[in-house]
Amino acid sequence: MEAKIGKFFESVGSFFGGGDQIPWCDRDIIVGCEREVSEAGDANERKSESIMRLSWALVHSRQPEDVQRGIAMLEASLANASSPLEQREKLYLLAIGYYRSGEYSRSRQLVDRCLEIAPDWRQALTLKKTIEDKIAKDGVIGIGITATAVGLLAGGIAAAFARKN
Repeated sequence: MEAKIGKFFESVGSFFGGGDQIPWCDRDIIVGCEREVSEAGDANERKSESIMRLSWALVHSRQPEDVQRGIAMLEASLANASSPLEQREKLYLLAIGYYRSGEYSRSRQLVDRCLEIAPDWRQALTLKKTIEDKIAKDGVIGIGITATAVGLLAGGIAAAFARKN
């Protein structure tokens, strides 16, 4: 019985906590990636790889300003994608960034574009499910808040009528 209660509270906590499986990145990794970009100099391929690693770190950061910086870097470099694989990677990272910043519909659009390039790509399929789960969860929470507000309003009106009589 105790295990069932613990499992119930764990599931409720994960519902409200939003326990997605997308990794986070610490500030020290971002600093290392920034150093790597500055040390890359003008060597195109090396600098491009360093910028991709930095973009990955930024969109996986817990700091909203880092995520926004990563999004800006990826959007600026998306037009320069030299292959479908590179475009897919950048679209995926952009989808992560928009997911992290709470723009779920934009994130879903980008992950759908990834899946147009690689329909069976497991990471993109997992991200799409995570996004759709988050959208559904937010809808359920919104409905719950609305229902509570309506209930309180109806209760207040009923109490006012009862008071008059």
